[in-house]
Amino acid sequence: MRIVFMGTPDFSVPALESLINAGHEIVGVVTQPDKPKDRGHEMKFTPVKESALKHNIENIYQPEKVKDESFVKILTRLRPDVIVVVAFGQLLSKDILDVPIYGCINIHASLLPKYRGAAPIQWAVIDGEEKSGVTTMYMEEGLDTGDMIECVEIALEPDETGGTLHDKLSILGGNLILTTLEKLENKTAIRIKQDESLSTYAKKLDKKLGKIDFGIPAVNIERLIRGLNPWPSAFTTMNGQNIKIWSSQVVEEDSNLEIGKVVDIKKNMIVVKTGVHCLGITSLQLQGKKRMSAEDFLRGNKLQIGLKLGDD
Repeated sequence: MRIVFMGTPDFSVPALESLINAGHEIVGVVTQPDKPKDRGHEMKFTPVKESALKHNIENIYQPEKVKDESFVKILTRLRPDVIVVVAFGQLLSKDILDVPIYGCINIHASLLPKYRGAAPIQWAVIDGEEKSGVTTMYMEEGLDTGDMIECVEIALEPDETGGTLHDKLSILGGNLILTTLEKLENKTAIRIKQDESLSTYAKKLDKKLGKIDFGIPAVNIERLIRGLNPWPSAFTTMNGQNIKIWSSQVVEEDSNLEIGKVVDIKKNMIVVKTGVHCLGITSLQLQGKKRMSAEDFLRGNKLQIGLKLGDD
């Protein structure tokens, strides 16, 4: 099939490469504009652009606004059979949705209609879901509201993080789009309406979300830490210093000490009182330092029972 591919981050790359390896004709790749990165502020290509260049794709487009009439004309001239969209980062207008013969097909990283929106992967972990997956769907003007075509699901591991689930679902999406396109071409694709009563919204992540509230149950904090790993990460303060928490576990014991205080110091764990039970911090990172295990941290830092974390 003649395909225009729209995508931007790492998550999109396996789908693009899957389409290329399957022999589809990629007539154009659309990705977000290059942006300055890191301290040097050098312009950095998006992961999708890097992949497209690696595969010698000539037609790479980076419009500031994909809805602009001039760019819609470019898409029309490309005559795509289908536009495949994976974490592109811009909403598509009806003019674009009407361009391809088979429509615009989105790979979404959740089992729709649950977790529509920008951050379905991380919220599945934060909310303690037992399973997640990817869904292919016909795009329409609403946000992730189009008819579904097919989906595949996986179980979440007990130690699943936002990062590990991201990688698993990106690969699943790359495989699923091939069967979806085959069904479209064979005219065997079935439109499955989404049940609006089951829809939920996965709001965009921001750094403020990572601030740990030790007043909530330990199980919820542990999920938050995993869901926000590797970005934007969960954090608190210790002795006036910012500290990122990378991994933890629920310790099913209680203490008479105040919420947020260190109640026990084990060889490989710093145990903190929470709203329900305690949280055992097993991996952390002081500001300006490297990530380390709690065991390594405790070798060089003497903590006292009763030390308060957070609220600085």
